[in-house]
Amino acid sequence: MEVSELVHVLERALKAPLPGRLGQQEMAPLPLDEERFDFRRKQQARKGAVLVLICPSASGIQIPFIKRATYKGVHSGQIALPGGKMDPSDRDLGHTALRETEEEIGVDRQKIQLLGALSDLYIPPSNFCIRPFIGFTSEIPLFKPDSREVERLICTNFDVLVDEGIKKKKTFPIPSGGKILAPYFEIDREVVWGATAMILSEFLLMWKNRWNG
Repeated sequence: MEVSELVHVLERALKAPLPGRLGQQEMAPLPLDEERFDFRRKQQARKGAVLVLICPSASGIQIPFIKRATYKGVHSGQIALPGGKMDPSDRDLGHTALRETEEEIGVDRQKIQLLGALSDLYIPPSNFCIRPFIGFTSEIPLFKPDSREVERLICTNFDVLVDEGIKKKKTFPIPSGGKILAPYFEIDREVVWGATAMILSEFLLMWKNRWNG
């Protein structure tokens, strides 16, 4: 599949109702935390954005993820989509997603076209409401990860992401000292869980439902 083909399908899918909670909760930690879906908490939380970036590659289509650098914070060392918090100078959350992507992995924001956004997701541990955008670039990117923020760049083939075999489940330690059971995606020997897994789950469900409606 070419990037243009996937973009055409996603443009059509984004015009239909989004999977929303149905897609997100499939990969949510258990027991399900209803705070994640509380509209009032989403309204009052800090705002941020991430980007599902569709890119061409030598072998087809790739989507970049990052392994966050180690720092004093609840998301230290986790696998994430490029993105971050909204700055006062950002004109909107789409601008946030593009700016943060350029800062973190070096892809020129001028070469990225946004297609639309998935459902907002509230993240209780960090009190952020994240808006995931979908965008694409027509050229194979020259990635330049920021070593201060990114420990590892993981460019994943789209065919890998749609394989149901990468979905697994295990217990994870949490900041309070306990453990939580959660589903996750195993991608390139890395564990993708929590908010990133929930966002990816909605994206993939939208893809699976692409011919409905």
